[in-house]
Amino acid sequence: MNKGVQPLNSLRKIILFVIDLFYTPFKRYIPIETFRYAATGGFNVVLDIILYFICFHYIIDKQIVDLGFIAMSPHIASFVFVFPITFATGFLFAKYITFTDSLMRGRTQLTRYLLTVSGSILLNYILLKFFVEYVLLWPTVAKIFTTVIVIGYSFIAQKYFTFKTGTLRKTKAKK
Repeated sequence: MNKGVQPLNSLRKIILFVIDLFYTPFKRYIPIETFRYAATGGFNVVLDIILYFICFHYIIDKQIVDLGFIAMSPHIASFVFVFPITFATGFLFAKYITFTDSLMRGRTQLTRYLLTVSGSILLNYILLKFFVEYVLLWPTVAKIFTTVIVIGYSFIAQKYFTFKTGTLRKTKAKK
């Protein structure tokens, strides 16, 4: 094994061990894949909200971000700033921790992940605008509500499209 990959593989094994350790009491109620998605997705959501809060309050400093060709409200600019970080961690968790039964090539998964995340971005944008500008919620609270809605969409899209583990499981069961 490549020495550069070995620490990452060790990290993957540790993450799986910890998640699977907590899975034991839930074993009778939900599939391991769903539990792993909840655990890694939950971590990624917490990371996203913390980074969003820090960005909104301290980096963007609640100010409009004027890029010259476009001006972004602080809540949208914070989302744009944080997105690449949680995109990368989300894909890595999904590919190497959650949807490990997928037989699709990594490049195909990444392309499909980009498509499903594009849907998430659109939902995030629409819902953030709606909650902050029309419902008048605080941006961090709006981000939390938005995230809860987007999680449902994301799980279904990843399971049945991006990584296709839902379809593969049904096919394997029929054989």
